[in-house]
Amino acid sequence: MSDGAEGHGNLLYGPQPDVAGAAGYPDAPPRMGFFTDTSVCIGCKACEVACKEWNAVPEDGLLLTGMSYDNTQGLGADTWRHVAFIEQRKPLAGQEPGVAHDDVDVFAAASRLGTDVASPGPGATAPPPDRAPGGAPAGEISPVSPDGRTELRWLMASDVCKHCTHAACLDVCPTGSLFRTEFGTVVVQEDICNGCGYCVPACPYGVIDQRKDDGRAWKCTLCYDRLGVGMEPACAKSCPTDSIQFGPLEELRERAQARVAQLHAAGVTDARLYGESPDDGVGGDGAFFLLLDEPEVYGLPPDPVVTTRDLPDMWRHAALAAVSLLALAAGSFVRRQR
Repeated sequence: MSDGAEGHGNLLYGPQPDVAGAAGYPDAPPRMGFFTDTSVCIGCKACEVACKEWNAVPEDGLLLTGMSYDNTQGLGADTWRHVAFIEQRKPLAGQEPGVAHDDVDVFAAASRLGTDVASPGPGATAPPPDRAPGGAPAGEISPVSPDGRTELRWLMASDVCKHCTHAACLDVCPTGSLFRTEFGTVVVQEDICNGCGYCVPACPYGVIDQRKDDGRAWKCTLCYDRLGVGMEPACAKSCPTDSIQFGPLEELRERAQARVAQLHAAGVTDARLYGESPDDGVGGDGAFFLLLDEPEVYGLPPDPVVTTRDLPDMWRHAALAAVSLLALAAGSFVRRQR
């Protein structure tokens, strides 16, 4: 890859500022994507339901996994949005864990809701400047739970296809079923898919999957049909807390950086972005996340790399080996003629 080629041509890895242009859209609109702020996800699963309803995705069943309150386990052919439930014995920010509450009268505590500092009331996340609890910057998002419980926390996150800058699923598809849209997203056309399954192991995130009853591959389309008429994706539209935000990718990246700075100022030092950097192993994701712990905690690979990155070197070595074999064969033929 040469520096002069950046921004043009179909690169297999590295930064690519003009994804749609490289795919053949000279006058493409701004690249669109998702920013999922897991710090405000409440696990309501409205995104999962909205995705299924709009895209007519089959149901997953109602059985729990036995490991958590999660009934869908992960992304798949019939789960294009997945809300993870992760229970941790860990404080939200700098509090000390292990505080017992056996002597707490929950009914008395409920009767005080909204009447004291420790119980700011339903929906309160930012106490007024004169009532901020210790450790919480006044007027900012409080890292302290309303009644002081700090020994346990839930991490909830709505996962989805990352719509990678360099999408290996698209690169290995032999039928053109997978294609890049003018919005920079990656869409699979089920009526063209032949069920070869090459895209499944090619995805570094384990997102795309084959449906058992017909073998074809399915995944999130970022509601391509809605984008075409100026509508936002169904999951973002249904999210009651704006945990899932949709818009131009560059704008989302700026918004995410500001949100991380806000959380750090509030004492949530573990907050970090995942998948937003154009310098990562997939050239940056079209769907990235604000996480409150390491990516592995959420079931995400810590350092994903596009699986087709080494294809040029592999073909180069294969060609060199073929030329060497031909040269040996030619040399042997010449010696036998003598």
